[in-house]
Amino acid sequence: MSYKTLAVSTLAVIKSISILDQNDHQMKSNKRGISRIFSAFFYSLDGLISGFKYEEAFRQEAILFILLLPVIYFVPVSLAFKLALLAANALVLIVELLNSAVEAVVDMVSPDYHVLAKRAKDMGSAAVLLSLFLAGGLWLTAIYQAFC
Repeated sequence: MSYKTLAVSTLAVIKSISILDQNDHQMKSNKRGISRIFSAFFYSLDGLISGFKYEEAFRQEAILFILLLPVIYFVPVSLAFKLALLAANALVLIVELLNSAVEAVVDMVSPDYHVLAKRAKDMGSAAVLLSLFLAGGLWLTAIYQAFC
């Protein structure tokens, strides 16, 4: 990496931090108690809507999650295993949302290629892959127990 590229990247980060500092009062809520809890709930709904609206992978996983809910109910395995399937499926959605959040922040802070930006995005993607492996392994086990 050249000194010029490093300087430009550093200035971009400083600029984004100063913008964040100027807007800091807009991001923090002065709400307290039950009002803060309601606001947090609606911020979370906004996050789910954003994930569904802007992230194709989240949409696909959410639709699959909804389609698999009745299957979880009817698959002939123990209640504990059904809960494990539900938890693993929910974990995929949770990890996908976190990965999307990391990617959004990385894209905002570092629009140009940077090895650390790539590393952050790759690690988020790997986390999603591991959650999918977990859910897939549990589903294969459930199918095996149910039909073999």
